Amino acid sequence: MRKIARDAEREEDSDADFKPLTADEARQLRERSPSISPWRVISGQALAGLLVALAAWGLTGRQNLGWSAGYGALSVVVPAAVFARGLTGRLSSLNPATAMVGFFVWEMVKMALTLAMLLAAPKLITALSWPAMLVGLAVAMQAYWVALMFAPKRK
Repeated sequence: MRKIARDAEREEDSDADFKPLTADEARQLRERSPSISPWRVISGQALAGLLVALAAWGLTGRQNLGWSAGYGALSVVVPAAVFARGLTGRLSSLNPATAMVGFFVWEMVKMALTLAMLLAAPKLITALSWPAMLVGLAVAMQAYWVALMFAPKRK
């Protein structure tokens, strides 16, 4: 059986080992681990969606397949852009609690917008091809891996 006093002592010891970074150390840490802009990832998704739409149209010769694949990619890109804009706004970075609530709110907005776009697809795209739209959607969703591969390298 453990004693609570020992756990409290260990916690105090770990707090004593904590040393805040100096401004120079923080700068060096940021240089070693550069962050990736969400807009870079979203532009990568848009480019992947455009390429899959052009490939679907070019390989099959059917314009509706290109539009369907492109709309599938847009169903990922547009909500992701709304999500990124919401998270990078001034209100979402006031304090950690606001940032956490903002993350969940904007994630819900993103999911609702994606669902609304998918439900509106048959009305917006003439001769919609669901398989082509789902391919465009999947390619755009997975395009962030490519954006991560081309991210600035750690030093």
